[in-house]
Amino acid sequence: MHGRPRKAPKPEDEAASAAKAAKLRSLQSQFFSFHHSKIYTKEAVELSAKLLEINPESYTAWNYRKLAVEHHLSQPESNPDSVKSILDDELRVVESALRQNFKSYGAWHHRKWILSKGHSSIDHELRLLDKFQKADSRNFHAWNYRRFVAELMNRSEQDELKYTEDMIYRNFSNYSAWHNRSVLLSNLLEKNAEGFLSKEKVLPEEYEFIHQAIFTDPDDQSGWFYHLWLLDQTVKDDSPLLVSSWPAHGSDLFLLGDRCHNGSAFSPFTTLHSDSGSFPVVLYFNQSVEGVSSSTVTVESGFNKNEDLVWKPLSASNSQTAQVWVAHLKFPTSEFHSSVEVSVGHSKGIISSKGFQYSYPSTFSFKVCVQPVNRDSSQASAAENISWRQEDFKVHGRQSQESIPIVSFDQLSIKNDHEPTASSWRAEAIAKEIECFRELLSLMDCKIGKLTLARLLMAYDVMALPCANKLVHSEEVLELYNDLMKLDPSHYQYYKDEHSVVLLQQVTSSRESLLKHCFQYKDSVSSSICNPICLRLNNLSLSQMGAFEKLLWVQMLDLSQNELQSIEGLEAMQLLSCLSLRNNKLRSFTALEPLRKLKSLRVLDISYNEIGEHSIDTTRYLCSSPLSHSVGSEWNKDETVISDVALINYWEAFFIFKELSLKQLDIVGNAIADEKFKSILVKVLPTLKRLDGELLD
Repeated sequence: MHGRPRKAPKPEDEAASAAKAAKLRSLQSQFFSFHHSKIYTKEAVELSAKLLEINPESYTAWNYRKLAVEHHLSQPESNPDSVKSILDDELRVVESALRQNFKSYGAWHHRKWILSKGHSSIDHELRLLDKFQKADSRNFHAWNYRRFVAELMNRSEQDELKYTEDMIYRNFSNYSAWHNRSVLLSNLLEKNAEGFLSKEKVLPEEYEFIHQAIFTDPDDQSGWFYHLWLLDQTVKDDSPLLVSSWPAHGSDLFLLGDRCHNGSAFSPFTTLHSDSGSFPVVLYFNQSVEGVSSSTVTVESGFNKNEDLVWKPLSASNSQTAQVWVAHLKFPTSEFHSSVEVSVGHSKGIISSKGFQYSYPSTFSFKVCVQPVNRDSSQASAAENISWRQEDFKVHGRQSQESIPIVSFDQLSIKNDHEPTASSWRAEAIAKEIECFRELLSLMDCKIGKLTLARLLMAYDVMALPCANKLVHSEEVLELYNDLMKLDPSHYQYYKDEHSVVLLQQVTSSRESLLKHCFQYKDSVSSSICNPICLRLNNLSLSQMGAFEKLLWVQMLDLSQNELQSIEGLEAMQLLSCLSLRNNKLRSFTALEPLRKLKSLRVLDISYNEIGEHSIDTTRYLCSSPLSHSVGSEWNKDETVISDVALINYWEAFFIFKELSLKQLDIVGNAIADEKFKSILVKVLPTLKRLDGELLD
């Protein structure tokens, strides 16, 4: 069992174990002989039962018994009585095995298989479960089997919910009972069962119920997990919502057909250069969805046909489900002015990963001005170096009336028509919970209580002040996470990540706070960037990124001098052309996989990270290998050799960089950045003009 120290075996115990092992080997030898010869005699079947009594985890023995059952049931002389006798024997064998090990996967699965035949009485099953659950009330195998039996018996979910309540009152620390309760409540709410027509009535009662467990024993985690589930049910809408877009509603977008030149009269926040003759339209949902297409999203403009648009999910895998979707609108090369209207979800088809329909149709519009600009070759050079030094930036005019990046900051978010009562009860419920946990923390110093309060405060700001663009409690939340990092160092990284996300939400919560991080690049005539405004989120001690829905407009981003180990989510920033990740904690090229989706990226600085220092990236899931079915499915052996330079040892870097059209790359300060690797980069990136600050031939 978990947490029990091992004891050195006594000589007599060792002798008993050796005798048991010898008996087991003898039984296995005879059993495999019968199995391979497909012998299903009474003697052979009884021998498998003896084997399972000693070793209930013998999957082969359970499968053999299934074959034996099928064999005997298929005999011409079989009749209802003989069928019942055979299946009852199987149930007895399973029960005997479970008495040896009531956590045996194979035994529970075999019992389900027997009952699914439909010839056995199920009245005995709940009584049997009561025995096992008295022995171990948290045994999740028994709880899973109980759900299976309850469904066979057509036992109401309300009755099963009452059973979980009884089990919880016997022992608050019953993780499985709390989990089963969450499953049953989800089903009842989804079905709109009698007495469970709305969360507004059910969830407040559940909060009162869970308080009894939490306040009785605040150190027990089982109730806290259930409380977290309740908070999730309170805050999140079942139906997906469109929360942000680019271009933003009401914005004026200026498209320049060639490189920017000195003295451009266009706003740096709403100007975009595109050498592909198109610009992206980005839809950012509050959860992953599928079904985004020209049938479910209508784009009306004077220069594109809606049916010609192809919507693509922005996800690291090849999944057709994603939180962010993009389509590219082609624009004319001559001077042109037009309005664009995007309608989302007015036709059914957009569905969340949990199966809920998009039920809040949204519309946003923007204006497009196409202005061909001739390249000013006297001012710009194709191989100009983009520098990230402090002296290369100056603070953007904070008194400027210019919006970021649109007419008003709150237009970054899509407005959906919610019923006022729908959000008011949620905010009220969270406010009561905040008051409750402030009281708890006034009585004792509780780590889980502080974590829960931090989550509640952030949820309240979102629910109660959705249009205020202000996080009232963000400073308190940040302080709570600072305390938790000191109180609970074993979970330091989790608290650090949460602290980083809250800090970014604070930075992006208003125009004023965001302007403090907006700097103007020294050289607005650069050939590599059209937008000289750089969002500088450097030196913030960030370990995780977030708030991407508020950053879709950013073209130049400085994330240097942080503690990032991953850039997951960055693929949403489709306008990004210049990015600095200098001096972070990126451990491998797998952590850079989101860059593959950034087709506008031209300048990248990943210098002074930890790439190449670790043989395995243990900080996040590895990206796909050449043998997998996502990125690796593109693996082509012929592509891995360029001018006799083998790439097989650098396939991660190859798959990241081969998708990009970089002109400037800095990798110095990484263990992998030797001359051999640099020579490979030059061949993989034919568009590259500068490597580690040096001009390439």
